[in-house]
Amino acid sequence: MNQKQAIKKLLIGLFSLTLIFGQILVAGDHLLSGQAQNAGFDLEKLQRVDAVIQQHISDGKIPGATLLIARKGYIAYRKAYGNAQLTPTVEKMTEDKIFDMASCTKPVATASSVMLLVEEGKIRLADPVKLYIPEYTDFIDSVGKKDEPIRVYHLLTHTSGLPPYTNANALKEKFGSPCPDQLVQTIATIKKQNPPGKVFDYSCLGFITLAEIVHRISGKTIDEFSQERIFTPLGMKSTLFCPPEKFQPRIAPTEVINGKPLRGFVHDPLAQLMDGKSGNAGLFSTIDDLAIFCQMLLNGGTYGGTRIFSPLTVQAMTSVYSDLAFAGRGLGWDVNSAYNSNLGDLFPEGTFGHTGFTGTSICVDPKTETIVILLTNAVHIPNSSAIRLRSLVANIVAASIVKY
Repeated sequence: MNQKQAIKKLLIGLFSLTLIFGQILVAGDHLLSGQAQNAGFDLEKLQRVDAVIQQHISDGKIPGATLLIARKGYIAYRKAYGNAQLTPTVEKMTEDKIFDMASCTKPVATASSVMLLVEEGKIRLADPVKLYIPEYTDFIDSVGKKDEPIRVYHLLTHTSGLPPYTNANALKEKFGSPCPDQLVQTIATIKKQNPPGKVFDYSCLGFITLAEIVHRISGKTIDEFSQERIFTPLGMKSTLFCPPEKFQPRIAPTEVINGKPLRGFVHDPLAQLMDGKSGNAGLFSTIDDLAIFCQMLLNGGTYGGTRIFSPLTVQAMTSVYSDLAFAGRGLGWDVNSAYNSNLGDLFPEGTFGHTGFTGTSICVDPKTETIVILLTNAVHIPNSSAIRLRSLVANIVAASIVKY
């Protein structure tokens, strides 16, 4: 072999190594399409999800669903089931359907926005809510004694003492709809049920408050802030509040009211009073966009060369908040609370996620690098539920992992 041939062979070898390592880097940062076996799944076991979801459709518990399962940076399973709409006409479900995420808005949009402000030194988790909303009242006991102030971390972990909800119809009758300012003021002065930091009580009011804090600090509403700082940078093109007309054909409708399905406007009554731009609900998204968001978290806050959070911020958000361990909550995310049945029975400690009342679910396990996103519009069928289905799917996925 002459010198020229040797150099050529060396260059070809280096080029091949560059391609190999380039693919590894891409696989570690971007989600790639791949076979289930490549992601360490037993495909035959994984396919059991099909029968379970189809059974729930046949039983009339959900009209349809979309499912995405990813692991170690590879999309191993992506599928649509059943129908997106049953009334007044039947409409097939497709993989790109956009869903009303309901309470999944809380971690994906609201808590994420708050934590960006924490990173920037504009909020402390221990700051009293009164620092940003002076009219916010404290818990007062039976003898008229005030307790310690409600702090930002109380809101994020549902330990603020705020009631879970308030009467949306009464507010609508009194102020009309939308009435965002009046709702915020109602929450600020509402009677607190428990002293802060003592009781876990899941509260939509706390996350409406968090969105108001984001608004008062940044000058942007929660939809504007999360879109500019999170969703657009990540390329989540179908994730937004108040979807405009061009998105309507892709949206899975929710509740049927007087024979007409609600499509593209938030289902939650309090979020409706906030004109669809609320901290507790209002976000619309797809399995593909949410997979990007979840992979960003698994990557330690970065995706596709764009950093959203520091690794330590991700760890803080997705771990049980130590000062309030009894709640089993991270900063926005559910880790080990009474609401975490969507995480199943088999995924290890440290798995986190969230659910939405409309029938949506996110489950992420950092240890096995697994993402399970199951989106349904269960509320399209009266008195239906996806609660048990979420757990069954999570168990099947966990049991299908055969390679670490």
